[in-house]
Amino acid sequence: MKSFLGWLLVLASVHAFATTVHARAQLEIPLQAKPDEKEKPKPLSDAQIKAILIEDSIAGYSGNCPCPYSTARNGSRCGRRSAYSREGGAAPLCYSKDVSAEMVKDYRQEHEQN
Repeated sequence: MKSFLGWLLVLASVHAFATTVHARAQLEIPLQAKPDEKEKPKPLSDAQIKAILIEDSIAGYSGNCPCPYSTARNGSRCGRRSAYSREGGAAPLCYSKDVSAEMVKDYRQEHEQN
């Protein structure tokens, strides 16, 4: 009887080990898309393109107050001191209304993925 229980314990251990190894092997197998199932990247929305253009415009401004909502060195909001609010000189894009449909179209054409 003891040998039967011993074998039963061994079989249960082997089964548990095999199940764990099998489950782990399944997790480690990378899922590969079939050649005809490759996902094409989704095109950027107009809002996403506008955000990119605004971010690039602000990053390209050499001063520290490109937009009214920017923060000055002393921690205050730039407001009317911003380049956006002043006549002449730099005119950074700060709001989505500043980005024209033509700019979005040009961006799409320049960054089109084949």
